[in-house]
Amino acid sequence: MMLLLTLLVLTLLFCIAVFRRTTRRGRRDPAALRQPTVQIHDADVARRALVDYADAFLHRPAILPFTGKPGHRRSDNLTTVPYGPQWRVLRRNLTGGILHPSRASLLAPLQQKAVEALVADIAARGGGDGEVFVRDVVRDALFPVAARFCFGEDVGERDVRDLQRVLQEFELDVVVEGFGGSMLANLLHWWRLRRFVAASRRQADVFLPLIAARRRTQHRDADGGVFRPYVDSLLDLCVPVGNDADDGAAGEGKEERLSHRALTDDEMVGLVSEFLGGGTESVVSCVEWTIARLVIQPEIQNKLRREIVAADRQGGARGTTPAYLRAVILESLRLHPPVPLTMRDVRSPQAVEHLSLPDGGARVHFILGHIGRDGKAWKDPDEFRPERFMAGGEAEGVGPLPGPKEVRMMPFGAGRRYCPGMGLGVAHACLIVAALVREFEWAAAAAAATGGVDLTEVNGFFKMMRTPLRARATPRRTST
Repeated sequence: MMLLLTLLVLTLLFCIAVFRRTTRRGRRDPAALRQPTVQIHDADVARRALVDYADAFLHRPAILPFTGKPGHRRSDNLTTVPYGPQWRVLRRNLTGGILHPSRASLLAPLQQKAVEALVADIAARGGGDGEVFVRDVVRDALFPVAARFCFGEDVGERDVRDLQRVLQEFELDVVVEGFGGSMLANLLHWWRLRRFVAASRRQADVFLPLIAARRRTQHRDADGGVFRPYVDSLLDLCVPVGNDADDGAAGEGKEERLSHRALTDDEMVGLVSEFLGGGTESVVSCVEWTIARLVIQPEIQNKLRREIVAADRQGGARGTTPAYLRAVILESLRLHPPVPLTMRDVRSPQAVEHLSLPDGGARVHFILGHIGRDGKAWKDPDEFRPERFMAGGEAEGVGPLPGPKEVRMMPFGAGRRYCPGMGLGVAHACLIVAALVREFEWAAAAAAATGGVDLTEVNGFFKMMRTPLRARATPRRTST
C-alpha cells in the first residue's frame, strides 16, 4: 500500500514538473490564466461585442506553448500576437502582399493542377467499390498548393509529404479547451501538452531547412506572372521591436516610428504553420461537410450540378461563382464553420459592465456553430437550405464576413481580427465542390447506407466530422 502511495505521489510531482517546464515559456500573463471563461452563443450579443465594443475585443489570449527549437522563448503567430504594431505589420504583409486578389490569382495553374489530380484520384478508385474518404483525397490534392504557395514551386514531393505529416501530427495534438485554463486543467492534459510541444519541435525540424533554402536563393517579388511565396515575404519582413498591447486603434502608424528587427526562426515556424494549416484544413473541413450534406439531400446535389453544367456551357466569366454554388457553400459554412470558436481576452471596464462580464474581465469564447444556428436570427436554423442565400431569401446579401449592422454568421470570425484567408478559402472550396459535383454523383457508402451519414462534430483546431465521410463517387456521363 505504501509503495502504491509513493508511486502516486511521485507521478503527481512529475506531472507538476512537466506542466511547469512546458508552460513557463508560453505564459504571457499569469493572471490571464485565472480569468473565468464566458461563452457567447447569441448572434446579437456577438454583434454588440465585436462591433459596439470592437476596441475591447482586439486581443486573443495566450493559450499555446512556445513553438520552435528547445530553449527558445515563446513566440506568436498572426492569430495569437497581441493587437498592436507587430500584428499590423504581419497582417499587412499577408493581406496586401500575399493574399491580395491580384497576387492570389497567380495561383490558378496550381489550383487547376490540384483539381485535375483530385478528379483523377477519385476516378481511379472506380475499379473497386468507388468509395473514397472525402477528407483524405481533398487534403492530398489541396495541401501541395498551400505548400508551394508558401515555399515556392520548386519544393519537392518528399518535402510536401514531410510538411503534411508534421502539420497533421501537430493538429491532432491540440484540444482547443485543453490549454491555457486552470492549472488543474493543464495538469490533467499534461501528456497531450508534452506531445504538442514535441510536435512543435518536429515542425521546426522540417520547416527551418526549407526556410534556409529559400534564404540562400535570390528570392524576388512576383514578376512575369509568377506568384511570390509567403516565406520570401517573411524573410524580407521587419517587425517593430516591442509590441504595445494596449495601444488599441490609436496606434495606427505607430510601428513606423519604432525600431525594427527581422523575424526569429521561432516566429517563422509559427507563421508558416499557421499559413499551411489554416490554408488547407479550413477548406478540407468545408468540402467534407458540403459533400456530406449533398449526399443526404440528393435533390440539392442535382440542382447544383445542373447550375454548374449550365454555367460551363455558357462560358461564364473567369473568377465568377454560380449563385447556387455560392449559396451551398455559405449554408455549409453557416452550419459547420471551419473552427469551433474564436477567443478574446477582455478586460475593458466598459465592456465588462455593458456585456455583463465578470469583474476584472474574462476570456470570451464565441461559439461559431451556435451563432450560425441562432433561432432568433434564422428560420429553421438546423435545416440545410441553400435557397435562403439566394435572391429573395431570408439571407440574401449575407456573406461569410459580417457587416457592421448585424452578425448572423461568422465562420471566419468578425471585427478587425477576422481570418485574412477567408476569400481564398471560400474560392478554393467553391472550385473543389464544383469539380466534384460536375464529375461525380455522390451517394452514401454501402456501410453507411442503412445508418445514414454521421453528422456528429468533433472540435480540435478545426471542426471536423467525428466519423470521416466515406462516400461512393460514381463518374457522371459527360453528355448529360
